[in-house]
Amino acid sequence: MNFKIALFVALVILALIFILQNIVAVSVSFLFWDIYVSLAVLIFFCLLIGFGIGWFLNSYFSYKRNKKEVQNIINK
Repeated sequence: MNFKIALFVALVILALIFILQNIVAVSVSFLFWDIYVSLAVLIFFCLLIGFGIGWFLNSYFSYKRNKKEVQNIINK
């Protein structure tokens, strides 16, 4: 079996075990909202938001660095 496929299958199995163990609903309060959501779904969305913020910050800092390099080239 291909190593990548085996790794993918192992990660899927671990994700399923994680989901099954964290299926209990928890209360989330923010400002005046109160919602009940599965703990696994809550963790997934928190990770998704974190990855999104990291991606946007990386893009922003790359843009600033490239803009500074272009300005240095133009000024020479």
